[in-house]
Amino acid sequence: MTNKNKITNRWLPVVLCLMFFAAPLFANTAAIEIETLLQTNAVTYGQAARFILEAADIAAITDTEEAFNYLSEKNWVSEKNTADQIARLDVISGIFMKAFDIKGGLFYSLTEHSHYAYRELVYKNVIQGMTEPSMKVSGELLLFMTNRILSTNQTGAAQ
Repeated sequence: MTNKNKITNRWLPVVLCLMFFAAPLFANTAAIEIETLLQTNAVTYGQAARFILEAADIAAITDTEEAFNYLSEKNWVSEKNTADQIARLDVISGIFMKAFDIKGGLFYSLTEHSHYAYRELVYKNVIQGMTEPSMKVSGELLLFMTNRILSTNQTGAAQ
């Protein structure tokens, strides 16, 4: 047996044990985050940024301030917005449009204004029910919108 095989045979059980025990921890973390979002009446821009960036496979950032700074650097949010500010639906709509590279209609394409992003997501049936652009975004609504966008992207990719 070569030295390489001895090292592999010695560390393989350790690696397998780590994978076996670490996987439930990651799954548990996601479940806790979803449960927290479901109980949140109004998410902040930082919370939304962190969640949307991860859902879009752009970045896995654990810090909400850092996630918001990423959005700021990309000019996806206004300079007047802060990470700890309660999120508005029109601004969140704009973040979704940019993060998931969703093509919009004429007015959104020309201006990329958050109001037209909101209208586009209403048109695409991502936003449903009685809503308005200035309303606060609950954790439940954020999860619903994420689910609608991800399911639409998967359906579109399969066709």
